[in-house]
Amino acid sequence: MNTYAWRWIPNALTFVRILLIAPFARALLVQEYRLALFIFAVASLTDGLDGFLARHFNWRSRFGAVADPLADKALLITAYLVLTYTSVLPLWLFALILGRDLLIVGGALVYHYGIGRFEMEPSMPGKLNTLVQILVILGIIVIMAGLPVPPGWLDAGIWLVAASAVFSGGHYMVVWGARARRARQS
Repeated sequence: MNTYAWRWIPNALTFVRILLIAPFARALLVQEYRLALFIFAVASLTDGLDGFLARHFNWRSRFGAVADPLADKALLITAYLVLTYTSVLPLWLFALILGRDLLIVGGALVYHYGIGRFEMEPSMPGKLNTLVQILVILGIIVIMAGLPVPPGWLDAGIWLVAASAVFSGGHYMVVWGARARRARQS
């Protein structure tokens, strides 16, 4: 079987995830949390499946390498934004998450235009931060949907996301700052 003809599937799954952002945001906004939970689960499945297919069959593409993490980030930022707007989450947490992401993007742009081209690779703290953000959003939606969750989970999740964002943002600054200094010296 010629699997080359199916190379488009991971990118199509990423596109589906992008299309799910608007209905997900609407479900959160109108407090249809069970629907939001379902949409989030479908989006998560598409993310896992597109990554598996891209790696397993080597169906990687430059588009996928850029669009996949952007789709993930857009879904998460949307969740945190809407949950902040609806007063489920504190404004300072959203500002911290958005600030971290803008710091990383801004640093990448400064590096790219000031030093040279590079391949942005997620760090282990960055991957852990994303995982923490996903799990906390999932937990919050489960709580809001009225499903049983241990008490104190929301507060613990908020502080876990905050600590993870600060640690991973600091890690990116230290690592890429050191790379920039080494590149300038050579």
